[in-house]
Amino acid sequence: MLSSTQWRDKNRLSGWRGVQVALTLAFALSGTALGSRPGTAAICPASLDAAIETVIEAPQWERSQWGITVAPLGDAPLYEYDSQTYRVPASNVKLFTTAAALVELGPDYQILTPIYRYGTAPTLTQLHISGRGDPSLTTADLQAFAQRLHGEGVREIQLLTVDDTPAHTHRPPTWEQADLNFYYGAAVNRLILNRNAFRVTLLPQGLGEPVQVVSEDLTALGQWQWQNLTTTVSDEGSQGAIGHGQSPVGDHRVLIARSFTQPLFTLTGGLAVNAGSTSWQMAVLDPTAYFLDTFRLELNRAGITVGRTLVSDPPVDHIPQDYFTSPPLAAMIQGINQPSDNVGAEALLQQLGSVEAATAILTALGVDPGGYRWVDGSGLSRHNLLSPAAVGQLLQAMGQHQYADVFRDSLPMGGESGTLANRFRNPALGATVYAKTGTMTGVSTLSGYVQPEEGNPWVFSIMVNGANLPAQEQRVAIDGVVGAIATWQACQTQSP
Repeated sequence: MLSSTQWRDKNRLSGWRGVQVALTLAFALSGTALGSRPGTAAICPASLDAAIETVIEAPQWERSQWGITVAPLGDAPLYEYDSQTYRVPASNVKLFTTAAALVELGPDYQILTPIYRYGTAPTLTQLHISGRGDPSLTTADLQAFAQRLHGEGVREIQLLTVDDTPAHTHRPPTWEQADLNFYYGAAVNRLILNRNAFRVTLLPQGLGEPVQVVSEDLTALGQWQWQNLTTTVSDEGSQGAIGHGQSPVGDHRVLIARSFTQPLFTLTGGLAVNAGSTSWQMAVLDPTAYFLDTFRLELNRAGITVGRTLVSDPPVDHIPQDYFTSPPLAAMIQGINQPSDNVGAEALLQQLGSVEAATAILTALGVDPGGYRWVDGSGLSRHNLLSPAAVGQLLQAMGQHQYADVFRDSLPMGGESGTLANRFRNPALGATVYAKTGTMTGVSTLSGYVQPEEGNPWVFSIMVNGANLPAQEQRVAIDGVVGAIATWQACQTQSP
C-alpha cells in the first residue's frame, strides 16, 4: 500500500507524464518530424485513441470535462470522446455565425450605409446617415467623407441627423456585467463606429500623485465620469486592488469598477512610478450619440459648420446620394475569426436577423439543431452550449461547400495569423492547422482543420470545460491532442 507521500509522488509523476506527452505531441506538430514524413513506426502511436487519451486523462484533468471529435473530411468520425455532450464553447460560436452569414449572403456581400443630402452647396439643409449595422466604419471614414464634402463646396449643414433602427443598443442579457466595461463586451447597434470601443491609457505621475487617465478619443472618454482614486507608488510594491479589469504592471495593480446606476468608472490601486504606460480598450457608453458627436467633430475639423444634431426617423421616399460601403463579407469574416472580434460577430448575426434565422440556415446546411444551443453570435455568453459533434458537422459541411476555401481562410492559421500566430509555428511542419480558438475562465476550445501536405484535411473539435489550470496549460494540452491527430494522420499515409 502506498503512503500518502508515495501517492502524491505517483500522481505528480503521472501528471508530469501527461504534460510531457502533450508537449511532445505539440512539438511533433510544430517540429520537423512530421515535415520529414516519418518512415518508422517508432514515432507512430499504437492508436489514435491511446495517443489522445494519454493527454486528456492525465490526473491534472480529473475534474475537467473534455469533448472531442475527429474525422477525415467527408467521412465518419475516427475518434469521439463525449462528443454529444454540450460544452460551453466560448468563441467557437463564431464558427456558426460566420458560416451562416457566408452561406446565406455570399462572400461578395457588402453592407451599404446610405447617406441622404438635402440642399446644395454651400449650405445643406440636412445631412442624414441611416445605420445598417456595418462593423467596419471608423473615424477615418467619417473624416474622409467630411473632407470630400468640403471639396465639393459644402460649408454649412443646418441639421445633421442619424437613425439607428431598430432603435435599441443590443447586448445579450446573459453577458456578465464585468465584461460590459471592455471592448469585447461593447454594445452592438446599427451605427457602429470604431467597434464601439476606445483606448484609455494610464500614466504614472509623481510619487503619491493620482495616475493620469488619458485618451485620444475625447468624445468617447467624455461620455463617462471618472472617479480616480489611484496613487503613483514606489517600485518597491503596492497594495493596489486586484480583480476583474485589472491592469498588471509588476506587482502593482489598478482596478476599474463600473457603476450601473450612473455613467461612472472608479479607478483604485496604484502604478509604480517607473512602470511606464498601460492601456485598456473600453466600451463606448452610448454608441449612437458617439457616432453623431464624432461625425459632427470631423465635419467641423474639415471646415464645415453644423447647426443642430438629432437622432431621428429614417427618411421616407428619398433616394440616398452616397453610401459608406463595408469590405466584402469574405474580408469581414476573416476580420472576425482571426482576432476573435465579438462586436463584428454580433453585427453579422444582426445582418441575418436573429439566432433563429441563423439556425435555420445551418439546419439546411446539415447541422443538427439539437446538437447546440446558442444565444449570441460571439460566444461571450456562458449560456451558449455546443456539442463537439455539432461543430464537427458544421466543419464537415463548410469543408465541402462551394465557399470552403473562403471559410477556411477566414480561420487563424497555425504559426501565421490571428489567435494561432504563436501556436503550431514550425514552417517545416508537414501539416497546417486552420482553427478557431475559444477562451474564457475555465474554458478552452479549438475547432477546425488539420491539412496535410498531401491528401484531404481532417476535421476536429476539442473542448475542455471546468479546467482549473491556467489557460496556457489548457492550450498545451489541446495542442498535444492536435499533435496526436496530425501524427496519426501522417502515419496513415506513409508506406508500410
